[in-house]
Amino acid sequence: MSKENLSEILEKLQSDDQTILKSLFQEYYLPVCKSIYRFVKDKSTTEDIAQDVFIKFWEKRKKLNITSSVAAYLHRMGINEAISYLRRHKHFESEEVIEYSVPNNIGSGESKLLQSELQDNVNKAIDSLPPKCRAIFQLSRYEELTYKEIAIKLDISVKTVENQMGRALRILRIKLRGYLSLFF
Repeated sequence: MSKENLSEILEKLQSDDQTILKSLFQEYYLPVCKSIYRFVKDKSTTEDIAQDVFIKFWEKRKKLNITSSVAAYLHRMGINEAISYLRRHKHFESEEVIEYSVPNNIGSGESKLLQSELQDNVNKAIDSLPPKCRAIFQLSRYEELTYKEIAIKLDISVKTVENQMGRALRILRIKLRGYLSLFF
């Protein structure tokens, strides 16, 4: 699959070649599930949403406008569907937990222990954020959306996004104060 270029994939999709959809599904289903699960935190809901992503992808095949890669497009579709699901269910409690990693010195047991401890503390700090604040922080920092894009996606004002980001950063700074000094 990865050997085929984007134009060949799009051409096959537009000519209703179902084998290309099967190949894309086999290659990208698990990565799409991982993207969705970071938001939804429920395996069966994640699988349902991922299947919907591929169904919608197939339904849109004649109108697709992919500029980067199929993988990136499906990843973004998965995230959008997860956010839509959360919005429909008004359920921000189970937002994404980010796997945050710090470069370590290979071979150093102390470094590995520090990295593991930092990873745990970063995840706990992010989890401790208020649900809406956490969702906004993760969309900004890990999905790299602009404040305006977040506001549109979550149907809130840009000012609310700014306020929630400021709040998230203040909370994380306080909770991770001891670890920040290790890097500076």
